[in-house]
Amino acid sequence: MYKNLCFVFLLLTCYAHAQIGTNWVLKENSKGIKIFTGDVETSKVKAIRVQCEVDATLSQVVAMLMDIKGSEEWLYHTSSNYIVKQVSPSDLYYYSLVNMPWPVSDRDFIAHLMVSQNPQTKVVTIDAPCNVDMVPAKPGIVRIANSKGKWILTPTGSNGVKIDYTLHADPGGLIPAWLTNMFATEGPSQSFKKFKVNLQKPAYRNAKIDYIVNW
Repeated sequence: MYKNLCFVFLLLTCYAHAQIGTNWVLKENSKGIKIFTGDVETSKVKAIRVQCEVDATLSQVVAMLMDIKGSEEWLYHTSSNYIVKQVSPSDLYYYSLVNMPWPVSDRDFIAHLMVSQNPQTKVVTIDAPCNVDMVPAKPGIVRIANSKGKWILTPTGSNGVKIDYTLHADPGGLIPAWLTNMFATEGPSQSFKKFKVNLQKPAYRNAKIDYIVNW
């Protein structure tokens, strides 16, 4: 149970905003997915970094990441996602509930998801700082208040994207940092394998997004 529990914690804030360290150590390299861990000055919980390449356009990847409800299919133990407020096609607030194995309390979080693209390089950045108070806290559910993550999507050709994803998240509660760190690479590995499969679904494969230039 603790093995599953720890890597759920490392995934549940997958969209959150981050600026974290550069002392990355490669921990896993399998099926084209590289996973690193790194120390964070202000926390005992390690940050993670995932790098991979996908056969897809920028629009495909962004369409899937902006499909908040659809992320339930590939994010481990995510049970309920919904949009709280849609500011624009590239800017939204969303709520996510993560079911945890008994006797650990479920977790939830609210994030402000924002997409931007560099007009010269065409590199897409997706940030989502947490918004702790936008949805009232619910009894028996631990609200995630501290998380930092970032997606950087770099086009490698007319139909290829390099993904560079970083995350540091504190799950709160009583789970010790050493236990969370022990299984830091397993959750990202599981989710990114599903991510690659989901990316080929018809809903994303032919996606065209007005605010994204693919190449």
